[in-house]
Amino acid sequence: MEEPDSRNTPAMASSRNTPFPPPAEVAETTPPVDDSETIAPLPDGGGGGGDPLPPAAGRKRRRRKKQFPGMVPTACLRVLRPSSARSASVVYNEKLLDELIQMQINDAGPRRRGRGRPPSSSLRLARELDVEALIAMAVGFPIDSLTEEEIEANVVPVMGGVAQSNYIVVRNHILARWRSNPSVWVTEAHAMESIRSEHRAIVSTAYAFLLDHGFINFGLASAVIAAPRRRPPSLPAPTVLVVGAGVAGLAAARHLLSLGFKVAILEGRGRPGGRVFTKKMECCASSTTPGVVAAADLGGSVLTGINGNPFGVLARQLGFPLHKIRDLCPLYLPDGRPVDTVIDSHLEAAFNQLLDKVCKLRQAVIDELRSVDFSLGTALEAFRRAYGFANSSEERMLLNWHLANLEYANAAPLSDLSMVYWDQDDPYEMGGDHCFIPGGNGHFIRALAENIPIFYGRTVTRIQYGCDGVMVYANGQVFRGDMALCTVSLGVLKKGCIEFVPELPQQKQEAIKRLGFGLLNKVLMLFPHDFWGGGIDTFGHLTEDPSDRGEFFLFYSYSSVSGGPLLVALVAGEAAIKFENTSPIKHVERVLGVLRGIFAPKGIEVPEPLQVICTRWGSDKFTYGSYSYVAVGSSGDDYDILAESVGDGRVFFAGEATNRRYPATMHGALLSGFREAANIARVARRRSTIPVMDKVDVMEDPLNLDYLFQTPDFSFGSFSVLYDPYSSGPDSTSLVQVGFGDKNLGSASLFLYCLIPKKIVMDLAEIADDDNRLSVLYRSFGTKLVGRNGLGSAGESLVARIKVARTANLKT
Repeated sequence: MEEPDSRNTPAMASSRNTPFPPPAEVAETTPPVDDSETIAPLPDGGGGGGDPLPPAAGRKRRRRKKQFPGMVPTACLRVLRPSSARSASVVYNEKLLDELIQMQINDAGPRRRGRGRPPSSSLRLARELDVEALIAMAVGFPIDSLTEEEIEANVVPVMGGVAQSNYIVVRNHILARWRSNPSVWVTEAHAMESIRSEHRAIVSTAYAFLLDHGFINFGLASAVIAAPRRRPPSLPAPTVLVVGAGVAGLAAARHLLSLGFKVAILEGRGRPGGRVFTKKMECCASSTTPGVVAAADLGGSVLTGINGNPFGVLARQLGFPLHKIRDLCPLYLPDGRPVDTVIDSHLEAAFNQLLDKVCKLRQAVIDELRSVDFSLGTALEAFRRAYGFANSSEERMLLNWHLANLEYANAAPLSDLSMVYWDQDDPYEMGGDHCFIPGGNGHFIRALAENIPIFYGRTVTRIQYGCDGVMVYANGQVFRGDMALCTVSLGVLKKGCIEFVPELPQQKQEAIKRLGFGLLNKVLMLFPHDFWGGGIDTFGHLTEDPSDRGEFFLFYSYSSVSGGPLLVALVAGEAAIKFENTSPIKHVERVLGVLRGIFAPKGIEVPEPLQVICTRWGSDKFTYGSYSYVAVGSSGDDYDILAESVGDGRVFFAGEATNRRYPATMHGALLSGFREAANIARVARRRSTIPVMDKVDVMEDPLNLDYLFQTPDFSFGSFSVLYDPYSSGPDSTSLVQVGFGDKNLGSASLFLYCLIPKKIVMDLAEIADDDNRLSVLYRSFGTKLVGRNGLGSAGESLVARIKVARTANLKT
């Protein structure tokens, strides 16, 4: 999940991350040719034909510049701060935004150049408001309107007008203030320092919204972790069972704990992170080679756009450096010769014009036909033929490289991508550089998972929900909670690995079928030394066979960030699918052949790799793919449908495939976790206002286990014990409850039980540390902890005897 489009060359008319389609899919009819526009002719070979086109924005994704007139009307600001003179309109400028964000990253204030007259207070205020608005926009807020979440939260009494404008100014100010130093906990009092006291209510509303939805005071800074938990929406605190310990699940769990909930994560793997997985590759020293080691990201590895990116905040809080992926990306022909830069520039410009043609065609489709969609690959091939574009062998190879790069951006063959909606998320793309985290993204995962109660090896197969709560079935155990959050991949949902009872609504089932879930694979190679040189982060390789265009088409050098000479080859599109059915030995032979074809003509020897890993994300039973894309017949609406809760707020959904604005990215997964935590809190608050007489309570028994263990007979560490009231010998049976999680975080939200003799209870009490106790309990006594429903007849009989005794005591 989440790789950037490789090179900074002409901006592709919008692309996301990359895979590719079978070139065989071609339109039967040619779309009409617009004579007013022609595809730029390519120069003759040899680098001679005409001046090269100027370099374009970047092969990340073309960012569409948009104007936002009058960001916030001046008249509406006067009630909050002194009046200010403002320009008629403010134009979004990405370079300015980059500078502003960089200024924040460096903790540097704006510098005034020269010795001229200082700006007036009204002008300074206007500038401050513009800066704060730009920062809010980088985070994802519209410039002069409310988000759907803000509307749903009723942040203003009346839409539009002065009240809304005032709220936006305050919201932007609080957000910008915290972003200037995310290592501290910003309070309402801090926000009020620059807002008039009569507007405290607006500050309270904006602050509560930003805090609830994870826009401020989130992350892993010590001040954030040490902050006291908020009061739960109801008592006792609701329990949320999170399915999956990927980025979305970890983010949601951590945020829910801060909001006062009890939380437990059920994870099928033996590790957290899901599709974000950093693996240590190493080779011990020998008589011929030195010892080398590298941290390899097998899944998501790139922060795609650092401006506004929450992972940028986490990196700053944790003191992680960011490595900007350098723009230079040379391309090589199959025989090892470098591609002529002039031909490359002209062809890429022409390729972008093809994409522009497709954009115009799809606008006509939307305007005239409304419901017609076909593949992006069909449209591109039709226009290529109509304009006679890329007919020579080298031109076609170059074109196929660009198509492979486009397929990599979307994790799908172009023949599967919706021509109309494939780039629907483009307007929301995070700005700024694409970056690596030295040492891998596993740093983030370990930090996010710390002190969160996660039960590994629990593969969820059934989620049952109703008006009185949820039951989640995993590995023969049943976990009960008030609500569940499902964060599994779209691939798992498509496979039907989890049974939902009742079935998911038909609309959601259809959205799961329509959306695409694509594939990207990697060959990660640890070499004895960095033979390719450290001056570049990427280089590309062209193929003669269009059906193999995505095989090893792009290489990433991780030698500057992984700790060792690590080179990664990407496999996209149809090649990624075929990759999983071929022996890894053949993959290694082929990729070494490609590398030797590139470097041997330069007199550089390519050594044998010391260790190689070939990923197979499509065969992984916990993902069945890499990341989502908009397939033919689908649209951005399907992301929203996938994000909707079911069962009147009992089962919620998060993950990159539920985030319409930021799908297929790590930050999209993280933000979806924050979003659903806020939604869960909102539903829990609403439910807490329902009169008690109208509630359906599955715990009607006043002497349930939670109540009984409020006054245990004996306790030590996380262990609580209830003795058999009618037997006091050392061999008498005791009921033991074990709580999991950091109680300081309020995460001891899940309890497991066992039945053991009283004498073993005494032995356990003598052992230091809960981990040691659990180890002895399992290894020495062979006792396994179970859920409430796993106690069996012996356990139920003991519970019944304890209740009888407690009831008798109450009566007396």
